[in-house]
Amino acid sequence: MAEQEIDEHSGVETTGHEWDGIKELNNPLPRWWLLVFYGTIAVSIVYWILMPSWPGITGYAKGLRNYSERDRVENEVAEFNAKRAQTMNRLLAAPSIADIEKDPDLLQYTLAAGGSIFGDNCATCHGAGGQGAPGFPNLNDDDWLWGGSFSEIEQTIRYGVRSGNPKAHVNVMQAYGKDGVFKPDQISDLVEYVVSLSGREADPAAVARAAPLFAGTCAACHGPDGKGNQSLGAPNLTDDIWLYGGDRKTIRQTLMYGRGGVMPAWADRLSEEQITALAVYVHSLGGGQ
Repeated sequence: MAEQEIDEHSGVETTGHEWDGIKELNNPLPRWWLLVFYGTIAVSIVYWILMPSWPGITGYAKGLRNYSERDRVENEVAEFNAKRAQTMNRLLAAPSIADIEKDPDLLQYTLAAGGSIFGDNCATCHGAGGQGAPGFPNLNDDDWLWGGSFSEIEQTIRYGVRSGNPKAHVNVMQAYGKDGVFKPDQISDLVEYVVSLSGREADPAAVARAAPLFAGTCAACHGPDGKGNQSLGAPNLTDDIWLYGGDRKTIRQTLMYGRGGVMPAWADRLSEEQITALAVYVHSLGGGQ
């Protein structure tokens, strides 16, 4: 056997490998590292015996414990669904929202479930907090186009607005300018009239000229005083809450080209208990009527 070379600087044997004048030292691994390494080997052998480990042609070695992570997850999901079904049955059995609110546990669950459903389905249009956007109602205030009672909110969620469902809310804001019902100067006068309804400064002469136009056409939906009609989905024009915007330019655009936003019907997309939970959540956002 050839005599091992000793490195003159470190006093450690070399392995005999050399590259570009650099010689590899034959330093032994630290004892603690070797003990850990051998320990992992021992643990792995025990694991192979007790737990599922080795794949086979038609299955796998299930180990002495016969443990299955998939079975554990399926059992936990089944247990969760069973508990949720009990709570959902209580939710559907509640005669009114007042009964739900009297049960703190049921109310907490319903609001949590409704908030999750809202985030998944409604937040895209109405915003994460229900604050709305131009063309999408703010659900945090107490201004409701189609009514803010629990049953009315549930009806709107279930069947939508202009969704094509036979039971959906339907109304028409006509394109008075585009359809030639009013001339451009009459549209301008109506803009001033609508502005005046919300208590803002407007051209008195234009308001006077537009008064008979509003009474003969717009009052049928918005009412003679402009306070709106929830049964028709006609907004109140006397407050400072606007679905598309209350500046003169936007009001003119509405009168010229009309409006016809669509809210989908959720009856075919959500279960009965999900619709109920969502209605409770939306009702809670704006202090529903």
